[in-house]
Amino acid sequence: MFATPAYAQAAGGGGGDMFASFIPLILIFVIFYFFLIRPQQKKAKEHKAMVSALRRGDQVLTQSGLFGKVTKVKDNEEEIEIEIAANVRVRLLRSAVASVISKGEPAEA
Repeated sequence: MFATPAYAQAAGGGGGDMFASFIPLILIFVIFYFFLIRPQQKKAKEHKAMVSALRRGDQVLTQSGLFGKVTKVKDNEEEIEIEIAANVRVRLLRSAVASVISKGEPAEA
């Protein structure tokens, strides 16, 4: 009694409508690039530069929360040695260093 007949909508030309439907996806990708991807790449690049610049005598903080002083740096390997207490030395990967607290003078051999 109150039902109205539904009519099928005519199909339009697809050229301009197809491009218009991709604009939101393109905008989402651009936003993701500038707010997520690009800052992550920049942060990774800075971390890599910091880790490659490690030298003996630097005070570092590891990702596990240990503070220590770099006592040995192997140039050709990804391994360093830090002293976390008197006569307590720990070997770890360079990438495990979260930040350099202070740059120290290289320790004498």
